[in-house]
Amino acid sequence: MPDGIVLPFEGVADAPVAAAPLPLRVSKLRLEAGGQALIDGIDLALAPSGVTMVMGPNGAGKSLLLRLLHGLVPASSGEICWGGLPLDEVRGRQAMVFQKPVLLRRSVAANVDFVLKSRGARDDRRRDALLEHVGLLDRARQPARLLSGGEQQRLALARALATGPEVLFLDEPTASLDPASVGMIEDIVRAARASGTKIIFVSHDIGQARRLADDVVFLHGGRLAEHSRASRFFSSPLSEAAARYLDGGLLY
Repeated sequence: MPDGIVLPFEGVADAPVAAAPLPLRVSKLRLEAGGQALIDGIDLALAPSGVTMVMGPNGAGKSLLLRLLHGLVPASSGEICWGGLPLDEVRGRQAMVFQKPVLLRRSVAANVDFVLKSRGARDDRRRDALLEHVGLLDRARQPARLLSGGEQQRLALARALATGPEVLFLDEPTASLDPASVGMIEDIVRAARASGTKIIFVSHDIGQARRLADDVVFLHGGRLAEHSRASRFFSSPLSEAAARYLDGGLLY
């Protein structure tokens, strides 16, 4: 194991498969493109609850790691195991929200209805409860394309939550949003965590990471440089790359 890596949840993936949400264990994960390793030999264990913040400089491989863990990109080699199960058996128990949500050209309500219907759970009361939860019930009949950036992202979160995910991936969901929108989305994330959903969250915002993270996965150059509890990471990072990043001296 590389120096500077702490896996405080070592052993959690040995818990019974029936326990939910799903703990994660990654072994020797690698992604190559054009003869170059974009993700290089990552070993990782994550707890089945809480907010894991994925951080690192530009080009570190943060978004690629999320796509690998969610199965959107196939790994070149290595293993991804959720609660003792291979990735292809648990995809339906996960959801992902991207930095730029892609919404249906329909009403706000219809966007959520589409997800519920695809799950065989079309229910107007459930849809309205989700929209109220994200602060969009009063806009239910409006076209989704007329929403502001922050509102669109909250709608994307409502659609993700409509699937009842055990694991929710968030890829910089608050990038370029105003502070009020950031605060509302962070409140939604806290509520999801409190309900037992595992959150894996990519962010460049150190302040946001301090507010939300239970543990931090820090990537540098496609490698895992450090994984530790948030309190330890922000007070005394173990890797030189993380220390430089927190000081503003590591951008790439």
